[in-house]
Amino acid sequence: MAESAATRRDFLRRTSIGSAALVMPVLAVAQEKAAPDKDKLKGDEGISPAEDLMREHGVLNRILLIYDEHLRMINAKRSFDGSVLVSAADIIRHFVEEYHEKLEEDFLFPRFRKANKLVSLVDTLQTQHKAGRELTAKVRELAATATLKYVSTDSEKLADALRSFLRMYRPHEAREDTVLFPAFRTIVSAHEYDALGDDFEKKEDELFGDEGFFKVVDQVSQLEKKMGIYDLAQFTPK
Repeated sequence: MAESAATRRDFLRRTSIGSAALVMPVLAVAQEKAAPDKDKLKGDEGISPAEDLMREHGVLNRILLIYDEHLRMINAKRSFDGSVLVSAADIIRHFVEEYHEKLEEDFLFPRFRKANKLVSLVDTLQTQHKAGRELTAKVRELAATATLKYVSTDSEKLADALRSFLRMYRPHEAREDTVLFPAFRTIVSAHEYDALGDDFEKKEDELFGDEGFFKVVDQVSQLEKKMGIYDLAQFTPK
């Protein structure tokens, strides 16, 4: 009996090990299928309208840093080649004004007005969009004529335009991020909110190609590198 019991235990032990050896590859395959595709982590699938708009504000903030750096050079009476500033203003024009702000004006602002919510804020934001476009045109015009020997009168005009843009857009985007975008979900249905996210993605792809947002981020990164302000660590206080 003792020998028979020992034989059964040995049999069960060996079959358990064999079964585990068979199951482990199956589990590994299942886990691999369940794990997110690394390439898709970079994509836009499932991004909400508010998240989409807020990350675009991140692009704007990085351009504002480029504007800051040019303003610093003007104040220090340092000469510079205006081509980087022209490129930065072009990103503002095409990505922020003609795309991001157009989404707000076409999809968000009318719904707030229809719901009679935050109408005064929406009116102010739209007025600032118009003022921003005028400032962008001025920055681009002055930067395009910049040379290494920048004349004083033009540099003062450019500095004024940059200061005005910076002063307006930092509170502008902060108010949208903390007031307008959070409130947007309360004035549309969940279905409409999700559908707008899809609409935003389609518009982005239409204007900037597949993974358009990341292409624009790459463009901004290249400008930061030319300015010597790409390394985030340099902004850490000593």
